[in-house]
Amino acid sequence: QVQLVESGGGLVQAGGSLRLSCAASGRSFSSVAMGWFRQAPGKEREFVATISYRGGTTYYADSVKGRFTISRDNAKNTVYLQMNSLKPEDTAVYYCAQSRYTSTRLRESDYDYWGQGTQVTVSS
Repeated sequence: QVQLVESGGGLVQAGGSLRLSCAASGRSFSSVAMGWFRQAPGKEREFVATISYRGGTTYYADSVKGRFTISRDNAKNTVYLQMNSLKPEDTAVYYCAQSRYTSTRLRESDYDYWGQGTQVTVSS
């Protein structure tokens, strides 16, 4: 059974930075792609970023490209999301997800396991 635990969320002013972490246990972390998604109040959950199993390939939503960076440490079974130049529209619950594929994935249906989410609030 895979467990994903996010941390690092909080309240930050616009223009600030946060680093989210997602610690994984269970199925071999280093053999599958990982992703971050987010859900703002009243909106559907949306893709944010994904990283391939070795970390060599990443892909971002247009709304965060150039501001967010996804990375992973397979020795620590952890994936990160560095968020810079935060905007109020980045306010959401952020979810970590583990895919069953090795390559980067954008669709929620390509992910088998999800964390409980961590709240990120950006004040203007």
